[in-house]
Amino acid sequence: MVVMPPVAAPMPESIAVGVQDSVSTTADLRELDEMDMALVDALQTSPRAPWSRIGAVLGIDATTAARRWDRLRAAGLAWSTAYETWERHEPRDGLCIAFAEVAVAPGSLTAATAAACADPRVASVERTTGGTSGRDAALFLTLFCSSTAALTRLADGPLAELPGVRDIQLAVMLHSYREGADWKVHALDRGQRSRLASARVGGASGLHRGGADRALLRALAFDARRPYSELARDTGTSEATVRRRVARMLASGQVRLRCDVSHLAAGRPVISTYRIAVPSAELDAAGHLVAGLSGVRLCMAVTGETNLLVSTWTSSLSESAAFEVRLGTRLPAARILRRDVTLLTTKRMGRLLDDAGRARGHVPLVPHQTS
Repeated sequence: MVVMPPVAAPMPESIAVGVQDSVSTTADLRELDEMDMALVDALQTSPRAPWSRIGAVLGIDATTAARRWDRLRAAGLAWSTAYETWERHEPRDGLCIAFAEVAVAPGSLTAATAAACADPRVASVERTTGGTSGRDAALFLTLFCSSTAALTRLADGPLAELPGVRDIQLAVMLHSYREGADWKVHALDRGQRSRLASARVGGASGLHRGGADRALLRALAFDARRPYSELARDTGTSEATVRRRVARMLASGQVRLRCDVSHLAAGRPVISTYRIAVPSAELDAAGHLVAGLSGVRLCMAVTGETNLLVSTWTSSLSESAAFEVRLGTRLPAARILRRDVTLLTTKRMGRLLDDAGRARGHVPLVPHQTS
């Protein structure tokens, strides 16, 4: 596990991995200012754009842009990463994305959370208000596995062995309408975003293969903005080769880059997850519609009776309630069968988070792990 550079009053590693079972206040957390938000939006739009272009769009010089980003990253308020996607894989080497709701006995949540966070196939870990018994705690996990068979082994093995586990409910992702990499803080206008979009990495398409490309992906996963020279050094290849491979991996659509931010620092403290039942004939249209609604961070078609999974980031519970009203108006045939609020996020796309949503460590995703 790679631990990020220390900051003032760092969280001990024992707590970074076994994240505290609490929802304490975060009075020491400063919110991002307007320039911070614009910088995050710029990197969400074009994660590897040169600082000179980012600075020009934001109206600051390149050095200032780079230094401001370094401060945000060192404080754990924002970070960039890379990961495999799932829709461009061939069947023989596909990627299976699934969501697991794990019911945990009272008193076992801290240990179960620590074990889930340490597993390289568990991309994200959230403690939610779920739990059908009304007594058990609930963990909501996002899983990356190399196949459905690997998912079965993960569920029957490490997940079933989590401390205090009582029940596991799985839903497999069938189609993605919106994911975290698509979400923006919306601090830039359309013109600024258009100028940044032209800086996106291009290149010949083609699926990545072999250990060299996986080593490059691991290097990018910790920091998607790492210079090509560092990537070449760490992967034992030339800078020209690294540039070509990064361009090919991104152009193929099999790897995505994203810029994440502490939802609390960004003024989005309420994370809500909805399980929605939509008539099958209307599912695709509903997915596209919901993905375009304000506040939606994730929208995916999944297996099960609730065939649409939706997650929102909002500024308040009342805004979350207003989203439900808007959803019901736009999709009268849909039924929200389950709604949960996230009490604490301890891991997001491999990044370990503290109670304030700040990055404090990194567990590289390894979906192709065999045991």
